[in-house]
Amino acid sequence: MMTEQDGGTRRRDADATRGRILEAARGLFARDGYRATTVKRIATEAGVSPNLITRYFGGKDGLFLAVSRPEVAVGDVYVGDLDGFGERLATSIVRRWAGQAGEDPLLVLLRASGERPEAAQSLARFMDANSTHPLERYLSACGLDEADARARAAAIDALILGVTTRLRILQSELGDVDDLERWLGAAIQRLASAG
Repeated sequence: MMTEQDGGTRRRDADATRGRILEAARGLFARDGYRATTVKRIATEAGVSPNLITRYFGGKDGLFLAVSRPEVAVGDVYVGDLDGFGERLATSIVRRWAGQAGEDPLLVLLRASGERPEAAQSLARFMDANSTHPLERYLSACGLDEADARARAAAIDALILGVTTRLRILQSELGDVDDLERWLGAAIQRLASAG
C-alpha cells in the first residue's frame, strides 16, 4: 500500500525526470536542430529510458513543443527617448546571448524553422508579438508615422535576425560583448531614427 509520503516522493522524482529530459532536449535541439536530435539521444543525455519521453511528452514532437516556448524580458527597452533606443535594445539582446548558452528556446525555434513549418510559424508569431508589434508601437509613440514605423521595425527585426543567425546559429564567436553592443546599438539606432 502506497502512503501519501510515497506519492509525494514519486511526484518529485517524476518532476525531476521531466526536468532532466527538458534540459537535455533543449540543449540538443538548440545545438543540433530538430532532425538530427533523436529520442534516443535525448534519453541518453538525460539518463532515462526513451519510453519516458513518450510517456511524459507524447514523443519527439511534444517534447520539441515543450522546449521551444521562448520568453524575452524587454525590461526598460521601450522606456525612454528614441535617441537611446539602439543602445538599450542592443544591450538587452547581447546580454541574452551572453547569458544563455545553446539552450535558448529562440535558437531551438530558429534552427528548426527550416525543417518544420510549425516551428517557422511559431517563430513568426513570437517575433510579431514580442518584437515587431511592440517596436512599431514604440516608434509610432516617438512620432514616426505608421508606415515608417512599420518599415523601420521590419528592418530592425531583419538586422537582429541576421546577426542572431550569424552569431548564434552559425556559432560564430560573440567576441568582445561590449564592442558587439556598441556596433549593434549604432546599427539599430540608424534604422530607428527619423530622417
